[in-house]
Amino acid sequence: MEQRYATSPEHVPGMDTAELRGRYLVPGLFAPDAVNAVYTHHDRVVLVGIMPVATALDLPTFPEIRSEYFFEHREGGIVNVGGRGTVDVDGTTYDVGHGSCLYIGRGARRVTFASTDIEANGPARFYLVSAPAHTAYPTTLVEAGTGSTRELGDALTSNRRTLNRYIHEDGVPSCQVVMGVTTLHPGSMWNTMPAHTHDRRTELYLYFDLPADARVIHLMGEPTETRHLVVGNEEAVISPSWSVHSGVGSASYSFVWAMAGENQSFDDMDGFAIADMR
Repeated sequence: MEQRYATSPEHVPGMDTAELRGRYLVPGLFAPDAVNAVYTHHDRVVLVGIMPVATALDLPTFPEIRSEYFFEHREGGIVNVGGRGTVDVDGTTYDVGHGSCLYIGRGARRVTFASTDIEANGPARFYLVSAPAHTAYPTTLVEAGTGSTRELGDALTSNRRTLNRYIHEDGVPSCQVVMGVTTLHPGSMWNTMPAHTHDRRTELYLYFDLPADARVIHLMGEPTETRHLVVGNEEAVISPSWSVHSGVGSASYSFVWAMAGENQSFDDMDGFAIADMR
């Protein structure tokens, strides 16, 4: 497990491209028959990529979280960004298709991941975002596109998008984790614009369904001191509570958004005008 320590806004102006990417970009989450994890000290969130190919993979217990098993003191949301697969949680198997979301509550002891249609659509690629939990909620599967849906933006401003909320205060219950998937409409490339920050929550983006030769220019930093990251398919971005999180792609794409922190109110945002950004 890689560890990323928390940063503050005053760190950003002095960072070059390599340091920005090293602090906030998470590449290489998915590797064949591997479980890769990053622990960020921003709200103590753990990001995990699981890609079972030749064999099923158990979620290990990482010494950095000081627990007997991964979900002893944690909960998590999983979105499959690859081919169809299964997640077995203490003997109950969930069939998780592309874009579907599985919430796992505190107390789950053994979690095993497998791919089921590699020849047709390639291996499953499970993206897990986990945060500390104070109580247990039931493990729940939400099929792709069946969450609470919002239509946002406008084609005239190139930001028409469908937002599916899966784990949230009015949907699948959790302690901290809020999670969903946003898909851009054809011809729209901007996400989360006008932009905002969440002064009380860390947010994480995982861009997926992006062509291999395309990129998303992801904006980060304070609204008056922005920087950018050039992000490829299935790469994640850690967005601290003080940071903008918005982007524009060179082709169509989707992204998993996940949050953890002080509250679960989706509309608890600190907005600002586009003209005030620098």
